[in-house]
Amino acid sequence: MANSLSAFLKENAKAIENKTVQVSERFLDENGKPMLWEIQAISASENQSLRQQCTKRIGTNRAGQFIEKFDSALYQAKLIARCVVFPNLNDVDLQNSWGALSAEQLATMMLSAGEFDQLFVDIVEHCGFKTDQELVDEAKN
Repeated sequence: MANSLSAFLKENAKAIENKTVQVSERFLDENGKPMLWEIQAISASENQSLRQQCTKRIGTNRAGQFIEKFDSALYQAKLIARCVVFPNLNDVDLQNSWGALSAEQLATMMLSAGEFDQLFVDIVEHCGFKTDQELVDEAKN
């Protein structure tokens, strides 16, 4: 087996294709079939940036170390807004129709709680994170 660094060059990396998922049965096409949503994966650096945007310093402890709080609900909304390709959650007409002021807010307004959570799961799986069941299965082996 040859150990060649050329396989790791950006131009040689295989692109992660977008994926379509059914998020809801409430949004139907002209034939009455559920509309599919298109999602994309993001890089680790993009994910880190989103996580940093959702982490706030809320004070210091007795030792003078910063105490940080991670807002997981905000992270979920930001990740969904970043990874959904279709429908375009940044579309002004779509946001206006729901009374939303941002893509993040639109996602939370359009979807039921269960739909929102399922879309989040679909996105994190597409980004390469393992599901809880996969982690359990690995631990058993």
